[in-house]
Amino acid sequence: MGVLRSTQSLEAEVEEMRAALLLHGGAGFGARRSGGAAAKRVARPEEAAGAEARTVCVTGGTSFVGFAVVDRLLRHGYNVRLALETQEDLDKLREMEMFGENGRDGVWTVMANVMDPVSLHEAFDGCVGVFHTSSLVDPGGISGYTKHMARLEAKAAELVVEACVRTESVRKCVFTSSLLACVWRQNYTRDRRFPTTIDENCWSDESLCYDDKLWFSLGKTMAEKAAWRAARGTDLKLVTMCPALVTGPGFRRRNPTPSIAYLKGAHTMLAEGLLATANVERVAEAHVRVYEEMNGTAGGRYICYDHVVRRPEEFAELQLQLGLRAPAGRAPATSGPDDRAARFELCNRKLTALMSARRRCTYDAYLPEPYE
Repeated sequence: MGVLRSTQSLEAEVEEMRAALLLHGGAGFGARRSGGAAAKRVARPEEAAGAEARTVCVTGGTSFVGFAVVDRLLRHGYNVRLALETQEDLDKLREMEMFGENGRDGVWTVMANVMDPVSLHEAFDGCVGVFHTSSLVDPGGISGYTKHMARLEAKAAELVVEACVRTESVRKCVFTSSLLACVWRQNYTRDRRFPTTIDENCWSDESLCYDDKLWFSLGKTMAEKAAWRAARGTDLKLVTMCPALVTGPGFRRRNPTPSIAYLKGAHTMLAEGLLATANVERVAEAHVRVYEEMNGTAGGRYICYDHVVRRPEEFAELQLQLGLRAPAGRAPATSGPDDRAARFELCNRKLTALMSARRRCTYDAYLPEPYE
């Protein structure tokens, strides 16, 4: 989000994009640029309304999640306007020949600063939907996120949604938040006898995040709340996706700083059953499926995860994949048998039902604590 990256870093990201396209058998915009067979498009009833009804804008489209969302949208037959935040991004993508001419094969590129309402309006104009996947990162900081960035992300979320509201063509917005906006709560009652379901009604406690310096969690919570405030009382249809730690092929290179920032407080999350992951392909598909159901029943928040890290060994492997080294002699504690009488249940039933998954709702237990 307005952060300049080194040439080496950007080239590495583009190489990862190219590798991802090859891994997917040439589907998506990269394959069409090189003259390969176009990915099969799924026919939808709204296609009769013309190409305009299939045009959407994606912010942060060169990020790990954003790129996957763009690729998935193209597979579903959408025209995608890719909002880039720096000229450097655009120049490097042109050098690597990732897109041909603007408008070719369903992809346009446009410059848009998420802190500039005018550029946002210009980027969104003519689109019926917006996917806001952009996020602040700090390429020079080991934590990947600061308190100042949390405030900036909340402000950017407000500006993006306000731009959606002001742009006449935009009717729907899918906002990428995080599971971290749901799970951090102040205090808990250990003698509770009945499980409490943790779902989309739960919000992280901003005071707790601030006191414990959980800046990434604070930023995601503040940003999502800002988005909902900006959309309140308007005609804009808004949904928010709350994915767990996003993983998948190449996530260490493509998504290092957000991943490291996400893992701040990870020992506590592991001990309480809060540390979950979500494959980037599932996250991208969930974005598109929710968007397509917004004219019907889809609305509100959606928690997205497909695996919960339960054992210290799994967590150590996750750290290893990110190039992090666990403190010597330190093993995260897990809940003991005495704590099993009172537990939470984490549920992604809402998204599972929407995506018509065959498996039942995934539940994962952890110690209870009340939430606002």
